[in-house]
Amino acid sequence: MALPFTTVRDLLRFGVSRFTEAGLSFGHGSSNAYDEAAYLILHTLHLPLDTLEPFLDARLLDNEIDAVMKVIERRAKDRVPAAYITHEAWMHGHRFYVDERVIVPRSFIGELLQDGLQPYVADPDQVTRVLELCTGSGCLAILAAQAFENADIDAVDISPAALEVAHRNVDDYGLDDRIALYEGDLFAPLPGVRYEVIVTNPPYVNATAMSNLPAEYRHEPELALAGGADGMDVVRRIVAEAGKWLTEDGVLVVEIGNERENVEASLGGLDLVWLSTSAGDDNVFLIQAGDLPG
Repeated sequence: MALPFTTVRDLLRFGVSRFTEAGLSFGHGSSNAYDEAAYLILHTLHLPLDTLEPFLDARLLDNEIDAVMKVIERRAKDRVPAAYITHEAWMHGHRFYVDERVIVPRSFIGELLQDGLQPYVADPDQVTRVLELCTGSGCLAILAAQAFENADIDAVDISPAALEVAHRNVDDYGLDDRIALYEGDLFAPLPGVRYEVIVTNPPYVNATAMSNLPAEYRHEPELALAGGADGMDVVRRIVAEAGKWLTEDGVLVVEIGNERENVEASLGGLDLVWLSTSAGDDNVFLIQAGDLPG
């Protein structure tokens, strides 16, 4: 009897149908069933991730078909984010190792680092110290090291398990001499220095939103997502303390997802600058050092 699938095209069609039937949620690298299926198939077959068309009608070996089918079924049945299946996530052309010890990297701050946070940082080449709080996989610390080529980067996370992943990524990029990783609660473990730039993608999901998260997001560490009743528990602490750690012309950049209303209710008396990203103007805010409390 002929095998039901013989080509990449067959598997792609099946993957899209299976993901649609399962009602999957996306947002960990792909935004739809087609892109997710194509990525998982290409990765499993060890093919270039940006080259699908030439391989669509390639006939596959039985063991290749079996491997792809297992991946498709795991994604559909267990609702595991694709990044945890492949152990990789991509941000702005950069690959990072990930697993269930960290959230899947997807910060819009990465976009802003591509031009060194200009115009809010006048000359990225003059930046000498950068801090990332709640570093997780270390992806923003690594992107900051590339954006500010003359800077040393300190990165902090309260989770020792997350820092194991961050160490791996820092080592993969050969940045051990420029990125120092600290275990602890926000600013607590840091040396007594000041920074020109502080960036953070902290836990900010409010309690109501946490209770309604799709299954995919429940595979991620709750510690890295949950921000308390209004989502602002950690954000408030960062803003309250950041002024003591910034230089006079320094900036604090904070990602808050869909929580702008709660941010403004909690920090409305401060001069918040909302930055434009591919997601719009409501996901990341900046505060100049002189506008911070204390």
